[in-house]
Amino acid sequence: MMAQILLLLAAAVLLCVSVVLFFRARNTHDRLDNMIDCAIRGEFQPTRYDESQISRTEQKLAQYLSASVLSRTSLDEDRARIQSLIGDISHQTRTPIANILLYTSLLDEEPLTEEQHALVKQACQQAEKLRFLIDSLVKTSHLETGLVQVHPVTSPLAPMLESLYQTYLPAAQDKNIELTVAPTTVSAHFDPKWTTESVGNLIDNAIKYTPEGGTVQITVQDAPMYCAVCVADSGPGIAETEHAKIFARFYRAPSAAQIPGVGIGLYLTRQILRAQNGYIKVSSAPGKGAVFSAFLPKN
Repeated sequence: MMAQILLLLAAAVLLCVSVVLFFRARNTHDRLDNMIDCAIRGEFQPTRYDESQISRTEQKLAQYLSASVLSRTSLDEDRARIQSLIGDISHQTRTPIANILLYTSLLDEEPLTEEQHALVKQACQQAEKLRFLIDSLVKTSHLETGLVQVHPVTSPLAPMLESLYQTYLPAAQDKNIELTVAPTTVSAHFDPKWTTESVGNLIDNAIKYTPEGGTVQITVQDAPMYCAVCVADSGPGIAETEHAKIFARFYRAPSAAQIPGVGIGLYLTRQILRAQNGYIKVSSAPGKGAVFSAFLPKN
């Protein structure tokens, strides 16, 4: 009889201990959950300090959040300074570059020797290259710092592609390149201004790297979630080892070293597409041309 009573008492004590541990663990879990919620909202403040483990965790979390805020503030200040510097450089160089282009244009109309005309043409090309580089840097900086906001709307792709075709047709004709755009009725969710620039970079590159007499084809591939604007060329192609590198800022593949460019167009294109929840892919091999596909969300 006594053994049964002792057994019942032991069971009761064990039950009480289990209940206490359960509610203590639940209370700890609730406090931790509340701490995380407050941290997400930026409202976290540690409670009074005691010797408990949860209190020490609160203090550590408070120190971590404080350090994170300071780091973020410092990063934002650095970005603002860089943005201001790039803006100043852009503003200060715009007029001199415009003047150089004007002077070289006037000089080219003078009765110069063939060699002198060639030198004037080179000076003009370098000034245009410098202007393009500065404009691209400003656009990239604006995108990276969030100063430029994309505003996607659901629109058909055909008008944008037709506009791009008309824009780049003269450059293609100058190299005797056949530029074609396949008809499409597909719509996507995109920012018309910035997407036109990003796809334009792909077309410009395709024409630039395709030899005379080649082809550049613009098509649209439709899928349930995304559609892809594909720009295919008959250029020299890109080695697989270069596929990831060509989207880096200022990177140029060794095979493109002799072709004018600064290596920022593809980087800018990727940044624009990312800002719209899109992405870019390349399919290419040496001697087989390249296909760049700009993927845009359908909705």
